[in-house]
Amino acid sequence: MEENGAGTNGGEASSSSSSSSCDVPREPNVELKKLLFFKVYKRRWFVLLILCLLNCSNAMIWLTFAPVADQSAHFLKVTLEGVNWLSLVFMVVAIPLSFGTTWMLDTLGLRITLILGAWLNMFGALLRFLASDVVDISPKVVFPLMMVGQTLGAIAQPLIIFTPTKLAALWFPDHQRATANTIATMSNPLGILLANIISPLMAQTSAQIPKLLLVYATPACFICFLATVGIRSSTPPTPPSASAESSASEPFVQGIKLLMKNRPYLVLLVCFGSGIAVFTCFSTLLEQILCVQGYTNDFAGLCGALFIVFGIVGAGALGLYVDKTKKFIEATKINMSITALACIVFSVVCLMREQKVAVAVVCSLFGFFGFSIYPVVMELSVECSYPVGEATSAGLVFVSGQVQSVLYIVILQALTKRIADSPLSTCGDAVFSWKVPMMVMAGLCSLFSCCFVVLFHTRYRRLEAEMEATYGTRRTSDPAHCVETSDPAQSVVTSDPAHSVETSDPAHCVETSDPAHCVETSGHAKSEATSDPAHSEATSDSAHVLAT
Repeated sequence: MEENGAGTNGGEASSSSSSSSCDVPREPNVELKKLLFFKVYKRRWFVLLILCLLNCSNAMIWLTFAPVADQSAHFLKVTLEGVNWLSLVFMVVAIPLSFGTTWMLDTLGLRITLILGAWLNMFGALLRFLASDVVDISPKVVFPLMMVGQTLGAIAQPLIIFTPTKLAALWFPDHQRATANTIATMSNPLGILLANIISPLMAQTSAQIPKLLLVYATPACFICFLATVGIRSSTPPTPPSASAESSASEPFVQGIKLLMKNRPYLVLLVCFGSGIAVFTCFSTLLEQILCVQGYTNDFAGLCGALFIVFGIVGAGALGLYVDKTKKFIEATKINMSITALACIVFSVVCLMREQKVAVAVVCSLFGFFGFSIYPVVMELSVECSYPVGEATSAGLVFVSGQVQSVLYIVILQALTKRIADSPLSTCGDAVFSWKVPMMVMAGLCSLFSCCFVVLFHTRYRRLEAEMEATYGTRRTSDPAHCVETSDPAQSVVTSDPAHSVETSDPAHCVETSDPAHCVETSGHAKSEATSDPAHSEATSDSAHVLAT
């Protein structure tokens, strides 16, 4: 049998094959060569488009009433608190339904989950429109029907928002996964941005609310048709990568147990969940924070738009970078550190008067570095928890963020202090000081960012599994087949249960791309390879490296 980097006569290694470092074998394992021929299909972009449209539509339904709260309250004959519940119902429903959604995605598949989400989204949008004007019903019943429509949209949200990571894993090759995840994920904040633009333009008076609801219901129906007709299968005919073949290989309950024992994942779960909570607080409370210092609602809306737009731009750039370099951990740690600094600066600048430029710049940076890492972290959650299903690992991070968001909002609002006199305030009758809450938010953001930078360390398990399938090399934790030591001269990791030696000393490197053959050495006195299992051994002596 021909060897990679070694002669065929007598098993002697060629001196010309010397190397100063242990590289991945450049030739695939002959027995696994068929796994190299992964095919991708153009149809994957159509499925991604449907998910993006659905995600955007659901986000617009979520925040239909928030930008026109006064007009909505007058039309529905309820208080502003009642209007707020039309948006808060999404957060309340998402938490308990998240576990069922992750089970559906990892067990029943992508097609059923997406189509169900599309129909729920459409029914919710249609019910809202029918209750507003078309059906002659009692005014007392209008608000309950609106709430039912919003609830249907809220049930659809986890079915949609948990899907990007799963779709990227099942339909896209490894060098496009982060980009696909970014595109699908960022369509949700794009929908939020569109809702904040369309609602004020379409519903300047309460009488125009029915027309606004029709505008949101029309695309929901069209997208539902596209999803039902266009998504013909949960997976492509052939997998796009090695990991796609074993996607969702762990049962749901077993996957949850594995995640709870996975230390890097738990660090990610808590720390980035805190990051999601900080961004939710920022988006929810921005207008209330800025109005104290005399900033108008229009300016607060501009800052929120800058936060989202720069977040989308940053996510696109970061997704492309991570797809090419696979530096998930480095990108996440750097961005989280810069985000913590931006949060600290915002907590100071937002309390200063007549600093519009500074506030706008900080909001832009906050979005560019903080909001943009969400899709990358979703991919990282899969990498550190593989072979647990993508929907389970990414979905629990979202649940953690939702739970912490509720806690953070309650805590920050409880820490506010009523101000007796604030001549520049544009907040109305009730004016509150946000100095202490902003310091607490900056402290929490900095604390969990530091914890993540210091405590989070993991291997890229999914990438390693793909390398194993493609090249026949792997690391194993089996005590019988793996020895790791801090001695620079001795570090042995098997790439095959019976055959392989890999050392961290640049002077010693032996790797197999074929279970029976492969030797790499830096040209010391002796480097031999044998295909006889009876003569397989490894030594830390720099003069001798003998391995199968």
